[in-house]
Amino acid sequence: MARRGCLLPALAVLGLLVAGWSVVGGWVARGPLTHAEDVIVPERATLGTVAVELQRHGAIVSARGFRLRARLFHPGAVLKAGEFLLPPGASESRILAILSGDMAVRRFVTIPEGMPSVEVADRLRAQSMLTGPVAVPAEGSVLPQTYDYRRGDPRAALLARMQAGMSHALAELWAQRAPDLPVKTPEQALILASIVEKETAKPAERPMVAGLYENRLRRKIMLQADPTIIYPITRGRPLGRRIRQSEITAVNDYNTYAMTGLPRAPITNPSLSSIAAVLHPAETDALYMVADGSGGHVFAATLAEHNRNVARWFAIRRARGEL
Repeated sequence: MARRGCLLPALAVLGLLVAGWSVVGGWVARGPLTHAEDVIVPERATLGTVAVELQRHGAIVSARGFRLRARLFHPGAVLKAGEFLLPPGASESRILAILSGDMAVRRFVTIPEGMPSVEVADRLRAQSMLTGPVAVPAEGSVLPQTYDYRRGDPRAALLARMQAGMSHALAELWAQRAPDLPVKTPEQALILASIVEKETAKPAERPMVAGLYENRLRRKIMLQADPTIIYPITRGRPLGRRIRQSEITAVNDYNTYAMTGLPRAPITNPSLSSIAAVLHPAETDALYMVADGSGGHVFAATLAEHNRNVARWFAIRRARGEL
């Protein structure tokens, strides 16, 4: 009888140890996932609904067990909405840490400097993880940079972030502008910046190009910027051929070979450096520029000097077999 009396408490202790390990071990032991798994946590999802989803994905053995252990070991944990990648073998503890931490999968879309709005809309439509329609934004309204988004985000909402970014950046740069500029509003600065953006691929040249065009604006000389001829034809897409003489003389709201002053609107989405160049142009007396054969330009203050530069450019093109 004495032996039986000692055995019963020992069995009870053993049972408690086994039960305790089933709770603790179930929390920290390797989980059943054999491969990485994407899990979506919706906005305002409860622990219970997420636990059911985790079991459905094979990330945990029991939704009920996971829920109980989560409340026991981390009663204050708050689940984040988003897309999460669970690694193979993730324990229940690790899964909760991922779902309640800053570990949501981040996706990115890049809007390059000088991308026209029709191509911005194309790029957003091509992101299969975004949802909903998106209209072509106003030209010049999008800030070129890289944006992150989550699976299921509306395209229109991401575009709104891009446009808010441009509005904020333009306002900041405008507030710090140099005095006595020929552009009198932020909108005019944006229009000229879009021309500067399209006229040179070299960021270091942008203040010089801006200074040249601002000299022309002050003197009421036609800007004669080739990209303004192309824009009303393609809305910013590549022309794919030489400009025709009829297009050079075409009268419209953009062609600066047929009008003085600025076009009626931007011709692309300019970079911050192009906007800054317009608001802080180089001090120059240049009125003309022509390609130099290396991706940049040669600048001139007089027509005679410009004609000599043009002759050199044509000689380079002939030597290349382009003429």
